[in-house]
Amino acid sequence: MKELTADDIKSYEDKYCSCKFNKVAQRAVTTNGIYKAAEDMNAIDRNGDSNFSFSIDNVSIGASNQNKSGRCWIYACLNTLRQHMIKTYKMADDFELSQNYLNFYDKLEKSNYFYENVIRTAHKPMDDREVWYIFATPEQDGGDWCLVCALIDKYGVVPQDAMGETSCSITSAELNTILNRKLRKDGLKLRSMVASGSSDDEISSVRAEMMEENYRILAIALGVPPCKVEFEYRDTDKKFHQAGPLTPHEFYKDFIGEDLNDYVILMNVPDVDDMPFGKLYTIEDSGNMVGGRPNLYLNQPIEELTKAALAQVKDGVPVWYGCDVLQQFDRDKGIMDLDLYGFNDLFGTDLNFGKGAMFSTRESLPTHAMVLAGVDLVNDEPVRWKVENSWGEKIGKKGYMVMSQAWFEEYTYEVVVNKKYLTDEQKAAFATEPTVLPFYNGMQPTK
Repeated sequence: MKELTADDIKSYEDKYCSCKFNKVAQRAVTTNGIYKAAEDMNAIDRNGDSNFSFSIDNVSIGASNQNKSGRCWIYACLNTLRQHMIKTYKMADDFELSQNYLNFYDKLEKSNYFYENVIRTAHKPMDDREVWYIFATPEQDGGDWCLVCALIDKYGVVPQDAMGETSCSITSAELNTILNRKLRKDGLKLRSMVASGSSDDEISSVRAEMMEENYRILAIALGVPPCKVEFEYRDTDKKFHQAGPLTPHEFYKDFIGEDLNDYVILMNVPDVDDMPFGKLYTIEDSGNMVGGRPNLYLNQPIEELTKAALAQVKDGVPVWYGCDVLQQFDRDKGIMDLDLYGFNDLFGTDLNFGKGAMFSTRESLPTHAMVLAGVDLVNDEPVRWKVENSWGEKIGKKGYMVMSQAWFEEYTYEVVVNKKYLTDEQKAAFATEPTVLPFYNGMQPTK
């Protein structure tokens, strides 16, 4: 083993002090911080307010705000659906569907899914890797496209004014802390019952009591989901409309009607040995409900994701997509550009090592879901995308952001597109049996 010695450190110091540039960089970083010191004004000017225009601009509705919660995947899906409603029914551009409604059922279903996994793995020791994973975060805010589709399939949707936000949906940490504490305690009890030979009926009875308590906790924190809604709105022509009472499924069918089965996930994770292109994948323990939809990902070259997303945006339909928003991103200005921060120049080193390698080492993973709302084309090729976020109107350009095509290629991991934009080969792949990746794979919905 190589020990770090005093002579080693002295040599590092001597070499550092011999370069005048290091002193300039040190003053810049210690005064302004790394990101401010490394930020490139050319990238900001190229994507700033004065250049916020796009060849195709499909979405300019009021920005939604997930606040201090991890519900971006729900927001991104509902933002695509509300765009359809606003266009079709000439509704006010601040109309929203209830994110809290789906959030309630997601947490209720995840609680039941946790119990199922606890019982299934009860024969394994507590320090087993999968058991550790299950207990590490029994439920959380994160998810993926197929999971929100499963919620809509089972529970429908309602307008936001039928089940608005609460303190615990706006800031979710408190509820997650309490509910996860209870679930872990419940999980230990269920494991003990299995170990002691309790019958299936006995375990089922105790589990039902646990779920009733979970419902009570969620109802206190988030409110009781409506069984029926009265829907009223005045369109942009000042005409008043009224419908109801409608069940959440009736509301979805009558006012949205989109068949979510028509939409699939194209994934881009290159250069990973156990995830070759052209194959369909799912991930172990990645659901949010017993009997729900599995997450299905077809791994494709990034050019295929670009092609399908561009075709859908050209047809006026926004695209749900998942990316690593933590990379090369100015949150306040709403700019995602590979040239935004010159970290390599600032520190005199090379921090680049490829998308697949970054994914494998967890340097870069899908961390956020947003909506492709428009695109800027040069010679019919995308150079920049307009992105609808769910962080409120104070971020970027009234809640919208700019993403360069180069950033899209490096940090976008999934796009959701209608099957009609797929090739015959891609459609056939979705009919195959998926390869099951382990629960610790980086495409696992955020926990």
